[in-house]
Amino acid sequence: MTTAVITVVSGRHEHLLRQHQALVSSHATPDLYIVVAMDDPWVTQWAPTDEPAPQILSVPLHDGALPLATARNVGADAAIAAGADLLVFLDVDCIPSPEMVNRYTVASAQYSGALLCGPVGYLPENTDYDQPAEFGSVAHFHSFRPRPQPGEIDVGKHELFWSLSFAVSAQTWRTIGGFHEQYRGYGAEDTDFAVTAQRAGVEVVWVGGADAFHQYHPTTSPPVQHLTDILRNGSLFASRWGYWPMQGWLDAFEQRELVTWDQHSDTYVRTEKVL
Repeated sequence: MTTAVITVVSGRHEHLLRQHQALVSSHATPDLYIVVAMDDPWVTQWAPTDEPAPQILSVPLHDGALPLATARNVGADAAIAAGADLLVFLDVDCIPSPEMVNRYTVASAQYSGALLCGPVGYLPENTDYDQPAEFGSVAHFHSFRPRPQPGEIDVGKHELFWSLSFAVSAQTWRTIGGFHEQYRGYGAEDTDFAVTAQRAGVEVVWVGGADAFHQYHPTTSPPVQHLTDILRNGSLFASRWGYWPMQGWLDAFEQRELVTWDQHSDTYVRTEKVL
């Protein structure tokens, strides 16, 4: 089985370097490492020689917004063209555990028609990245997402799918049809992907031991800096599926009087309140 790890990136260069080094020292090094730079000249000039040496592609911004859906599709197309049987998508913020690629590969042999998800633990701000053996003991794993034991499988709910770390066979990728490219910027494109998979009869399977570790960076909750993207992408999602995603964030925005629900147009609209 030919395996490709695909990551999309804009900035976060130190995170990318740590991810690559972890793949270099992985127990099962992927055959291909596809890196898609979103308007990032530094990445297009990056040329490490340690295997897996990255194949670097580039896509432009879309009206100033990150084309996450398009970039993932471009990476998948390149991996399949190079002969990949298994596509492993890994967020640039994520460091794979030494067993992650191998766990996905083994699970895919049994569940080739499924959308495979791996647990992701969040590393704290003071993490010593030179001590990867300690990641598992210091990372925080969200309790509402499954975390099977190594070697175990848990068939899960599509609404818990996330794009931080997942794997899919090339054939199942074709069945789903990839990410919907009208999404741009932050939010909803992965929820749309999961709903599309569900409608296509593709189940979500959580793979024990396919852990990855999310590198620390400052965040805001709710993500007010992405408000414009969330409203645009949420509206697109609602037009496709009949309901709004990211409801928790929308509720929080509404409580802060940043958005309001317009009953006449059945949509959320931004208020005049300044962030």
